[in-house]
Amino acid sequence: MTAAEQIERIFRAEHGRVLAALISQFEDFDLAEDALQDALVNALERWQGAGIPENPGAWLTTVARRRAIDRIRRTAALEDGLRVLDPQLFSYDEHEMDETQIPDERLKLMFTCCHPSLALEAQVALTLHTLGGLTTREIARAFLVPEPTMAQRLARARAKIRSAGIPYRVPPIDLLPERLDALLAVIYLIFNEGYSATISQADRGDEPIRKELCLEAIRLCRVLIALMPGSAEARGLLALMLLHDSRRGTRLDETGELVLLSEQDRSRWDRLEIRAGIEVLDEALALNDPGPYQVQAAISSLHAQAPAAEATDWHTIAALYKTLALMTPSLVVEVNRAVAVGMAEGPQEGLRILEGLGDRAQGYYPFHVVRADLLRRLGQLEEASESYERAIALCTNPAERSHLQRQLDPLINALD
Repeated sequence: MTAAEQIERIFRAEHGRVLAALISQFEDFDLAEDALQDALVNALERWQGAGIPENPGAWLTTVARRRAIDRIRRTAALEDGLRVLDPQLFSYDEHEMDETQIPDERLKLMFTCCHPSLALEAQVALTLHTLGGLTTREIARAFLVPEPTMAQRLARARAKIRSAGIPYRVPPIDLLPERLDALLAVIYLIFNEGYSATISQADRGDEPIRKELCLEAIRLCRVLIALMPGSAEARGLLALMLLHDSRRGTRLDETGELVLLSEQDRSRWDRLEIRAGIEVLDEALALNDPGPYQVQAAISSLHAQAPAAEATDWHTIAALYKTLALMTPSLVVEVNRAVAVGMAEGPQEGLRILEGLGDRAQGYYPFHVVRADLLRRLGQLEEASESYERAIALCTNPAERSHLQRQLDPLINALD
């Protein structure tokens, strides 16, 4: 690893903690971000020549604090009509920079970024920018929007925090569960933005930012667990993401086409990541506070541990989906439960679950995908074709649309 790459990794790792400390002290997002940017530029210039300090996070925090104070003094001088002198050049004594004296304020920053008064898209973008250290350009590319659009979203979110007086704190006990749920949902949304990527590295012409979103979500969840060790659901979410991420590299083939779970090369799954996910899940279950992320992780662990698709324990998975439906009833859960029941008890039983969903499922394309597959297995090819066509019309994901077309074509040929 080159010195520049090592410095870049340190910047990513330390960004959230340093920024959180600055915002805690100055209560100003813009001032904190500008001061940190100054410190990062200073570090890049100094560290490549003088070497990386023993406590880089403390070094960055100290330098950024001084830059922030210098900005405040200059602003005050301008407002007072005084002559502004050149900024003082500080000499940085690393012995003054004790990392243990810097409180870890990231938990407060997490809850501030995920405050319910902010739009969900703003929560995600602000979390990635402040805690993850992703640039505006990187976030814009990850979410496929122009960089100026993302810059406006971030600016509006910071302005909302300032104008609405959103508190920079961990919520009171009575509000903690719902706010923690929102925070976990944002982290999982970040992960899914990466996990559902269908644009190859070659197509992007740059590093695979969506892969980085998966890794960033996992890192943020680890930070949350370190800050809230008693949260079983945070561990459940981490286990779920690790188990999903273990097979991320097999979801697309060499041409970018989607590969179903049942058809993936299980020898290429990351066994170390699977083992880590199962260990974290065991830790979560030991806290005796069951929640939906833990149930989803348990389902994923059964898929991960099956040596072959046909060896999957579908009866237990179906039972777990029934539990999940009681915890968080939703269209998504019911459609997935229909898949599991269809595999465990036969396609007709899976169809009964889908039929019970009524009209509310008609605009949800996975409903039509599952229905088509169950009908195909029953030999009702014409109805299956119609469901595949409906699913293709509703699907906006290119790789998934291509996969669905490949499922539909043989049925059309058989009907002809």
